[in-house]
Amino acid sequence: MQSNELECISRWEHAFEADPAEKEKYYLTVAYPYPSGAMHVGHGRTYIVPDVIARYQRMKGKQVLFPMAFHVTGTPVIGISKRIANGDEKTIRLYRDLYRVPQDTLDRFIDPMEIVRYFSEEYQRVMQKCGLSIDWRRRFITVDPQYSKFIEWQYKHLHEKDHVVKGAHPVKYCPQCENPVGDHDLLEGDKAEIIKFTLVIFQWGDAKIPCATLRPETIYGVTNLWVNPAVTYVRATIDGEEWILSAEAAAKLGLQDHEVWVKENIPGTALIDQTVSHPLCGDVPVLPATFVDPDMGTGIVMSVPAHAPFDYIALRDLQQQGKYTSIQPIPLISVEGYGEIPAKDAVERAGIRDQNDPGMEALTQEIYSAEFSRGKVFEKYGGKPVREARDDVAALMIERYGSIPMYEFDTRQVICRCGGRVFVKILHDQWFLEYSDPCWKEQVKTQLERMALVPPEVRAEFDRTVDWLKDWACTRRVGLGTKLPWDPTWIIEPLSDSTIYMAYYTISHHLRAIPPENLTPEVFDYIFLGKGNPQTVDRETLDRIRNEFLYWYPYEYRFSAKDLISNHLTFQLFHHRALFPQELQPKGMVVFGMGLLNGAKMSSSKGNVFLLEDALKEFGADTVRMFLVGSAEPWQDFDWRNELVSSTKKQIERFWNTVNEAKVAEGAYDIDAWLMSRLQHRIMSTSAALESFQTRQALQEAFFGVEADLKWYRRRLPEGANGGAVMQDLCRTWVRLLAPFIPYTCEALWSDIGGEGMVSFAPWPVADESLISPEVELAEELLARTVEDIESIRKLIPMEPTSIKLFVAPAWKHEAFRIIAASTDKTRVMRDIMQNEDMRRRGREATDAAKQITKFVLKLPPDLVKQLQEATLDEQAILEGARAFLEHEFGVPVTVQNAEESTHPKASGALPFKPAIVIE
Repeated sequence: MQSNELECISRWEHAFEADPAEKEKYYLTVAYPYPSGAMHVGHGRTYIVPDVIARYQRMKGKQVLFPMAFHVTGTPVIGISKRIANGDEKTIRLYRDLYRVPQDTLDRFIDPMEIVRYFSEEYQRVMQKCGLSIDWRRRFITVDPQYSKFIEWQYKHLHEKDHVVKGAHPVKYCPQCENPVGDHDLLEGDKAEIIKFTLVIFQWGDAKIPCATLRPETIYGVTNLWVNPAVTYVRATIDGEEWILSAEAAAKLGLQDHEVWVKENIPGTALIDQTVSHPLCGDVPVLPATFVDPDMGTGIVMSVPAHAPFDYIALRDLQQQGKYTSIQPIPLISVEGYGEIPAKDAVERAGIRDQNDPGMEALTQEIYSAEFSRGKVFEKYGGKPVREARDDVAALMIERYGSIPMYEFDTRQVICRCGGRVFVKILHDQWFLEYSDPCWKEQVKTQLERMALVPPEVRAEFDRTVDWLKDWACTRRVGLGTKLPWDPTWIIEPLSDSTIYMAYYTISHHLRAIPPENLTPEVFDYIFLGKGNPQTVDRETLDRIRNEFLYWYPYEYRFSAKDLISNHLTFQLFHHRALFPQELQPKGMVVFGMGLLNGAKMSSSKGNVFLLEDALKEFGADTVRMFLVGSAEPWQDFDWRNELVSSTKKQIERFWNTVNEAKVAEGAYDIDAWLMSRLQHRIMSTSAALESFQTRQALQEAFFGVEADLKWYRRRLPEGANGGAVMQDLCRTWVRLLAPFIPYTCEALWSDIGGEGMVSFAPWPVADESLISPEVELAEELLARTVEDIESIRKLIPMEPTSIKLFVAPAWKHEAFRIIAASTDKTRVMRDIMQNEDMRRRGREATDAAKQITKFVLKLPPDLVKQLQEATLDEQAILEGARAFLEHEFGVPVTVQNAEESTHPKASGALPFKPAIVIE
């Protein structure tokens, strides 16, 4: 680490500790990390982007709170320590080789709290290296006794308000841990949803054959069942009845409130060509299909070839071999846009070859959603829309035909952090947060309408989550965490104890000094709600703590990843609504994209990560910060590539050198006014981008924009000049503009150029409108565009030029430009032009020019068109004034002439802001 970085870390150690003050506050929080492994560059962006915003708001004179804590509740660290204790080679390799945990420390990882201690210290150290402006006094971990008292207070209120209820529900369950699991407890399948199938029961002799379906309404179109001849099925007694199904399905039903007793094996081949029946479709044969997965549903599938592309293709494949040719699809749903047999229509239109075609999944989804949203069941089967018929037929089957529900995940393999497979289990006596409560949902929807969401398009995702959110199992039997106050045999699970901790940050440093037993629910009632008269903490302390809470709350913005919308980000809105009054509800959220490494999703468990500490060591903190902020906007996915990071390092070096060279700049030049005018725009654009969290756009303006201006400025200076004293003013502004992004570099430069105090607290630049000169900027824009046009022509003409002639457009063309620019309908421009007496007199010449000008106006940026419309530029004087510059640039004599004073055939092509160019 460079000495400059070490010096800054020590100067910053207590600098960002924020206490209530007279000034306006800005409180931003970011999802706290689970310290069970080393940080990678994806984590880096999660914390660096909010830091850029925190530093910007601080420089704007606000009192900024940016706190951090560590989330250790649940079973992940317990699972890791168990795997290490059991000598699991994969886990040991991950911690020893990828995370580089010293062996003596690794030996202590058989105690889960050792993992927590080691990685929470490492996280803080790496975050400090990243230059994060965090108030570390407020740090806590979620098993601190004071935090547990806060969680007990929260759940006491949720229980009293009937938001926590007892019941039986399907949950994700790990038989190996004997525990329900949440998304945080999973190695794989953290996005898996539990879906409810209906088991359609077919009769075969004295046994029942169940088929799991999401589309019970299609029973009328069943032509056959599919069985995998390579699978060994089982005959089992389920709730006292004989069933035939896959061994995997029997085990799953055993977890879902059914008595299951497996009696014997039955080879799949024994079922092929048998006949089964169901009252709603009659007798149907059992056919062979290798695509049937014994681990999906019951391992036996009912076939509806008219409406399921997979079934249609599988049947067609068999019939092409001359088998089962008498079976025909039975249509039962009409859907606009498809023929009588929708699956056949879709398969043939898509040119699908066979059932292994990769396009089959998408095609199946297309048909299913078209039929669900627009389909209607034939009159003879009830004539209802599919979305209604589905529920009606399912209810009928359960009531009359022995059907039962079965629960499955919508994605394959769901794996617990202990390494065991996760299943769906019906849990009894479990405690649930009743997110299904329509009144609670309505309150959250109202709150969402009041909130600022960045980017705006995530609003739909939040609304969808609130709509579908079901009751959530909020307790576990094992793991780290807070015991449920009224039923201490249960522990509150990780996502459920991480909902309103943003309120805890505001007072955590005060609570550390209070014995946990004194933190009764009455104490928190007083602090958060201003109620009651607690006796366990003195009133003066309580008032100080309450005032601090009220100063900071509610938070301005919460930052977190888009994959947390479906749980944490929405849960916290439910809990805020249940516990706090309207004036303390959250104000806004910023949702992040994901991190990629060389194009692939980062994943510690799969080893596809680049450790943040390695990046900091190799490139330096500012380079890492600038790359992570500059590679994408926060809500977009970003891709870390080492070769691109190296180029960022060179950019910072250029900035460093420019500021250092400017220290001796003196004198004044004509082009100085242009540079200062441009700088005011950069200040405004950077500020506007940061206000809307466009950190990449802000960096584009603050770094690349200023750099581009400087490049032109240097080019326009007289030969041998390095820049005027204006460069010193520019650099004092530039260092402050970049301070939120590359604070280490800017702290060093700020003291070098004589700035007072730390740049982290220097005032943010404000644009000085008196320095903005639109005419000067337009003149340089005209010149720059002309230079660019000359360069383009020179590339096309393979000759050494001897002279360059520039012809500027006459006044009447400028008038035409103004008419065209002002016209709202560019297709009727000719009519506007011909209403002008001068233009009418010019006839064909005016109409030709109008066409060319219209084309040109449509190509120019709208802002520039507006400026040109209002300005009166003397193009001839501007280009004449820059003749020495142009001659120096191109090494040949340059002449400038009004196009109307020349007989050169090219002169008539001159347009406003686009001189005609002749190179001879």
